[in-house]
Amino acid sequence: MDEFLRMEHVSKRFGDFYANREIDLTVRRGEVHTLLGENGAGKSTLMNVLIGLYQPTEGAIYLDGKKVRIDSPAQAVKLGIGMVHQHFMLVEAMTVFENIILGDRNTKGVFIDREARKKEILELSARYGLDVELDKPITEIAVGAQQRVEILKALYRGAELLILDEPSAALTDIEVEGLFDIMRKLTGEGKSIIFISHKMREVMRISDRITILRAGRTVCTLNRDDTNGEELANLMIGRELTPSHYEKITAPGEPVVSLEKVDYHKESKHNGLNGVSLTVGRGEIVGIAGVDGNGQSQLAQVVTGVLTPDAGHVDLKGSRVAQFTPNGFILESVSHIPEDRNKMGLIGSMSIQENIVLKSTDTPQFSSARGFRLKKRAIREYAEKMREKYDIRCTSVDQETRNLSGGNQQKVILARELEGHPDLLVAVHPTRGLDIGATRFVHDTMIEAREKGCGVLLISADFDEILEVSDRIVVMFEGQVMGVFSGKEPPIQDISLAMAGK
Repeated sequence: MDEFLRMEHVSKRFGDFYANREIDLTVRRGEVHTLLGENGAGKSTLMNVLIGLYQPTEGAIYLDGKKVRIDSPAQAVKLGIGMVHQHFMLVEAMTVFENIILGDRNTKGVFIDREARKKEILELSARYGLDVELDKPITEIAVGAQQRVEILKALYRGAELLILDEPSAALTDIEVEGLFDIMRKLTGEGKSIIFISHKMREVMRISDRITILRAGRTVCTLNRDDTNGEELANLMIGRELTPSHYEKITAPGEPVVSLEKVDYHKESKHNGLNGVSLTVGRGEIVGIAGVDGNGQSQLAQVVTGVLTPDAGHVDLKGSRVAQFTPNGFILESVSHIPEDRNKMGLIGSMSIQENIVLKSTDTPQFSSARGFRLKKRAIREYAEKMREKYDIRCTSVDQETRNLSGGNQQKVILARELEGHPDLLVAVHPTRGLDIGATRFVHDTMIEAREKGCGVLLISADFDEILEVSDRIVVMFEGQVMGVFSGKEPPIQDISLAMAGK
């Protein structure tokens, strides 16, 4: 099989931070080549270099043996590279046909021979089994069909190499089967596919070869037939167990939250929960380990009252929850560090002091007449105290939170969520995108909350983080609990197996 793409010693640096460091990747004609790695391993950055959104800091790219410079996405298209992004790039106000021809280099001038174009597109769609309705607006077609439109659009522009970024994330199982059929047809005709996925089962089914990235570097490239899910999970995690900085608790207090056989959209393996039972006790940190997209987000939303389960029970401090509302859970003393600090954790246009008291503006401490008149001096003094306690680095507490660094935004959320001494803290990817100093601060703060008797449910795709702070480790795979392990001397091998669904 001859080589189509070769990336040699490719590095991409942002300031002092290397997102990619000396990466080597070779993709052959007619193969599905999977890129596998934890969040933050450098997969997206590498693909953005390949499609011309970023320029590499060092290294070279060869297509068909010739060295190329890909200085824009338009140049990538010209060279035969197409990408189907996880979040589709379609214009919703247009039809399927208009989206496919939009921006095509042959569509210049005022007049377009629509019928000739449609004929070409229909021939292409029949050839690869890409069933689409050309005259339908994008808003009227299903997610699976939108994905087929994206693939057709790339092929129509002459793609020889197709990059599929998490293509099954929003698809049903039947749609995934359809996608795999299309991928086999494409590779059968000599086209190459780079497949980015977290889902071990899919990787083992569709890949020819697999390259593992870890912390911005290439670990190795393996033939699918020479490996298994367990080995891949080990290589992704890939660390010898380093001693934790924190002492581990083995005898927690009574449960602050327990779930019993909780279902939510259980037919959806990656966005649902299937018979989940688990408990978080007072004064313990329970870490949820697993590759991103195996029901962790839905678990967090059930335990914070955002989603109502389809079946099963949730008990908070010994009482069964009848009504699931975020405010009800806040009143039950549940705090939440959400996975997207900007969309769900802060109001960017509001000041630091306003965000810090956001949940307590109707308390006597900060208002008279139950929220109708705010005590501005009390709010300011409290915010100054929090600024000092949580080391929030800002010009003033009047500064808008959108202008803070990620680490300082997270400290504002911590100040708001932990000062009320919650019974349960649900922390979702609490250190994503933070530097080492800010990460350590977040971990210390969680441990401090634990020492005060708070139960902590930590959801993180960073396995290091789970090992560092968890007293117990629960592994999730495709919406199910695969195993519960001690955080004191965690059995890495068994956890890897569970993460791979074994």
